[in-house]
Amino acid sequence: MSDPSSQPRIFLVVVDDTEEMRVALRYAALRARHTGGKVALLYVIEPSDLQQWIAVESLMREERREEAETLLQKLSSEIADLCGGLPIIYIREGRRRDELLALLEEEPSISILVLAAGTGAEGPGPLVTHLVGKMSGKMRVPITVVPGSLTDAQIAVLS
Repeated sequence: MSDPSSQPRIFLVVVDDTEEMRVALRYAALRARHTGGKVALLYVIEPSDLQQWIAVESLMREERREEAETLLQKLSSEIADLCGGLPIIYIREGRRRDELLALLEEEPSISILVLAAGTGAEGPGPLVTHLVGKMSGKMRVPITVVPGSLTDAQIAVLS
């Protein structure tokens, strides 16, 4: 069996459409570069409320998957530029929080979860609130919460 300390650290970022996600992504990519690690991206396609119309739901799911793949290709290119390697990609369907927790249980190679806190009046975001609050003592990996308002220069200094 290989020594776990010789394995590269894998920094997992949950991809969504928020501005702060880009901060988490940049931080994770630079940390990976500086530590010889890798970045992993999780994109969760959440179910719509049109479950009763199977044909419409199927078409919408297909469109959301295509959008996810397009976004992940773009982000993969950005990550490769920042840390020199392509990320590991996970695309799942379900509720974001549930799929994240399931992935962390299934993939022992993931070392650190990197999230960015929202900067709006509504708080840090539901995922950060849940994981850092109720789940923090039960998590298998450390959680790094990056302030969503950091600039690229500030991220460079921290990573």
